[in-house]
Amino acid sequence: MTQNTGEDGGAAVGDEEALFTAIYDDCRARVWAYVVSRAGRQVADEVVSETFAIAWRRRADVPDPPLPWLLGVARNVLRDTVRAEIRRESFAAELTAWTEPDPDIADDVADRNDLLRALATLPDDDRDVLILAAWQGLGPADAAKVVGCSAAAMRVRLHRARKRLTKALGNMPPPPAPVPPRVRLVREEV
Repeated sequence: MTQNTGEDGGAAVGDEEALFTAIYDDCRARVWAYVVSRAGRQVADEVVSETFAIAWRRRADVPDPPLPWLLGVARNVLRDTVRAEIRRESFAAELTAWTEPDPDIADDVADRNDLLRALATLPDDDRDVLILAAWQGLGPADAAKVVGCSAAAMRVRLHRARKRLTKALGNMPPPPAPVPPRVRLVREEV
């Protein structure tokens, strides 16, 4: 951006404003279209405003033609905006994790007990396959080596064992209701 100098050697502010206004009028729509194509309309106005604010502050650095330089500035502003949004979301998620109450461990214990009871009703072969896959973390090929069958056969056995476990979990009677302490004392006395 060329500058006209006044009699005192300084830049004539009126000329700078006119030149900057001309650049703004010529380039604003294209910079806005670029930002919209990258990030959508919601952030475009903010990014374009910041881009031209930077251009005004660095008006001595704006080259001729200004559009490529402005698009580079817009790209950097957009990148910084996205990074800031990610930091805000991460902070909000972390804050939420700190403030949420811990889940009730009793629910996890009850679910685990139900699973163990259902697993106990299955044949030994089904239990072995499920334990190798779920608790030992072995894939079908590795579990097949342990059991001594092909990977395809292991996939079939694993599928069938999972179906039987699901059925067993559905058929589980509800656990007995806890006995209140007072009733327990009466039973112990009798």
